[in-house]
Amino acid sequence: MTQPRTRRDVFKIAGLSAAGLALAACGVEGKKAAPPKPDAVKDYWAKQTKNGKVVFANWPEYMPEDQGPLKKFQQATGISYEYKEVIEENASFFGKADPVLRAGQSLGYDIVVMTNGIQLQHMIELGYIVPLDHSKLPNFNANAGAKYKDRAYDPGNQYTVPYTSGITGIAYNTKYVKDDITSIQSLFDPKYKGRVGMMRDAQEIGNFGMYALGIDPEKSTQADWEKAGAKLKEQRDAGLIRKYYDQDYIDAVSKGEVWLTMAWSGDVFQRQLAGEPVKFVVPEEGGTIWTDNMLIPKGAANPVDALMLMDYLYQPEVAAELEEFIQYVTPVPAAHGILKSKAETLKGEEKKALETLVGSPLIFPTEADYAKLHGYTKLTTQQEQVFNRIFQTVTQA
Repeated sequence: MTQPRTRRDVFKIAGLSAAGLALAACGVEGKKAAPPKPDAVKDYWAKQTKNGKVVFANWPEYMPEDQGPLKKFQQATGISYEYKEVIEENASFFGKADPVLRAGQSLGYDIVVMTNGIQLQHMIELGYIVPLDHSKLPNFNANAGAKYKDRAYDPGNQYTVPYTSGITGIAYNTKYVKDDITSIQSLFDPKYKGRVGMMRDAQEIGNFGMYALGIDPEKSTQADWEKAGAKLKEQRDAGLIRKYYDQDYIDAVSKGEVWLTMAWSGDVFQRQLAGEPVKFVVPEEGGTIWTDNMLIPKGAANPVDALMLMDYLYQPEVAAELEEFIQYVTPVPAAHGILKSKAETLKGEEKKALETLVGSPLIFPTEADYAKLHGYTKLTTQQEQVFNRIFQTVTQA
């Protein structure tokens, strides 16, 4: 069992910095790739062969330090690997990848991990991702949870399979908040004036503004965004917000600088593991589920080897090993039973820590929690600019 760690140091799901917006928007509208035809996908894979090597590009803190799962993959398949922690933010990664892929060149990676959201959508629309051959993904087909198949951002998992997921909900410090928080309306309650934290990211805060109005972000319109923006401005202008956060909200709520805040599930779990008085809840009106996805970029030198590794990670034993380190939400439900059995063999603090992980709905969400979770609004490039303007005027005023 690993020691509690902070979330990836730099993590903005939509990557909505000014530079990121400019990079993300360039050339997307009007140059979308046509959906691949089944015969073309079949023909592509028929020409590919195993090369005995794979290069995996991922985020920091997403693989055990000893790289055990990758070493076991190499032993099982004879495929050597290079593992590179080179992704720190979706927009900056896309900004670097776009001109390379647009020029028909290779990124030098066979697997890339990207979060669902604007940049992943652009990667798909521009034809920058190799469609997957699901006949070569038996472990995924057998072991992936139903919630991780056929996602709205990638119907039928045509281009991606999940690596890990997390939930955006509400965290609160039980030292200062004595009520059981269940509703998103608590973030708009005057009694917490000056003690509320909200996320700066446009898609994250936009979703919560819509939840507060009973709107499903995945079915939302521009009129809905405008209403949500107005609701969030009322919250801001009433003095409820102490700060709009990127990453440091978790320290603020742990220390009591804010009493309740929008939060990511894994951050809160790690603080709970450290004994801090922080609770997490998926609001009854809704929370957000986000997923970091594995994909094969166009021009990858070793797509067969990449597909083999992607599928290998869906073996429950391997998924359990990853889950014990990553401490977010695994897409492989069977990992739960494996970790539960392992906990029974341990003693002392190791046993307690693993039992805490196994029993936490932040790691293994309940069906009731899953039923309340939604994804992000799917945006065209033109809509993206409107959406960002609405919600950035809230957080940057």
